[in-house]
Amino acid sequence: MDVRLVTDGGIEDRPIEELPELLGDADNLVWVDIPSCDEEAVSVLAEVFCFHPMAVRACFERNRVPKVHAYPDHVFVILHAPERGERGHVHYIELDQFVGRNYLVTVHGPINPAVEPEVALRETSAILKRIKAGRLRPATPFELSYAIVSALTRHHEAYIETMTGDVWRLEQRVTGGQVDNPEEFLDELFRVRHGLLAVRTMGALSGAIYGRMTSLTRISPGGQRLVVDIADQFDRVRIVADGEREYLQGVIEFYQSVLTVKATLVGQAQNEEVKRLTEASYAQNEQVKKISAWAAIFFAPTLIGTVYGMNFDHMPELHWVAGYPAALALMVLVAVALYVMFRRRGWL
Repeated sequence: MDVRLVTDGGIEDRPIEELPELLGDADNLVWVDIPSCDEEAVSVLAEVFCFHPMAVRACFERNRVPKVHAYPDHVFVILHAPERGERGHVHYIELDQFVGRNYLVTVHGPINPAVEPEVALRETSAILKRIKAGRLRPATPFELSYAIVSALTRHHEAYIETMTGDVWRLEQRVTGGQVDNPEEFLDELFRVRHGLLAVRTMGALSGAIYGRMTSLTRISPGGQRLVVDIADQFDRVRIVADGEREYLQGVIEFYQSVLTVKATLVGQAQNEEVKRLTEASYAQNEQVKKISAWAAIFFAPTLIGTVYGMNFDHMPELHWVAGYPAALALMVLVAVALYVMFRRRGWL
C-alpha cells in the first residue's frame, strides 16, 4: 500500500501511520494506492476511511460490470480495462476508486494469474510518473481521478487500434484469397469480434455510470465538468468500437458469401459428375439388356439342339421323318417369338 501526499511541488511518499493525520487536514490531497486488497488494506479501508462494508467487500472480490455508488462524503467507482490474452481471450483489469473531499483511494482488483501484476498498475504508474516529472499538478481528488481514468480510456482506444490492425489483416486475407483453412480463419474472425465487443461493452457501461454521476449534486462544478468529459471519452470508445465491429461484420459476411459461392460451385460440379455417372450407368444397363436378350434368343435353339443331341434309345422324335425339320422350325419359332417380345419391351 502506497500513501502519497500530492502538493504543489510534486508528490511525497508518506508512511501509513500518518494517514489519519493527513486525512484530518482538509487542505491536503492524499492519494492511497493499493496494488492488491489484502487484510491490511481491508483494515485501512474499513477502520481509517470507514467505508461501507459492501464497498470494502467489492474491492477484494471480482466485479464483472462497472458500478458507481454515491455516499454522503465520497463516490465509489468500479471500472475495467481490457487486456489481451491467449486465443482471443479478453482479461478484465479492474480499477476501484474512492473519490472523497481530500483523498483518492485506488484499489486494483483481483486479476487473472495469467496477467502480469504490472498490468494492473499501468494507469496509476503512468500518472505517478507524470506528477513526479512535473507534467501534471492535480489540485483536487477529481482532477487526480480524471487523469487516471483518462489514461484508462486511452488504453481502451489503444486496444481498439490493435483490434483494428487485426481486422485489416483479416480483410486482406479474404480479398486476396489467402485463406487455407476456413474453420481456423472463421475462428480468428470471431476472436477479433469478441475483443471488439468486450471493449465496446466496457465503454458503454462505464459511460453510463459517469453519465449518472453528472446528476450528483455533491460533486463540485469543477468535478462535474471532468465527469462529463470522462463520460464523453467512454462514449467515444463505444462509438469507435461499434464502427470497427460493424466493419468486421462486413468482412465476416463477405467471407461467408465467398464460402457459399464456393459451396454452390462444388455442388454443381458434383451434380454434373453424378449426372455423367448416371448417364454412363444407364447406357451400360441398355447394353446389358441387349446382351441378355440375345443370349436368351440363342439359348432356346441351343436348348432344343442339346436335348435332341443326347441320343437316347427311347427318343421317338429321332425316328420321325419330319423330326429334323420340326426341330429346326421349333428353334426358329422360339427365337423369333423371343426376339419379338424383347423388341416390344425396348431391349433390342
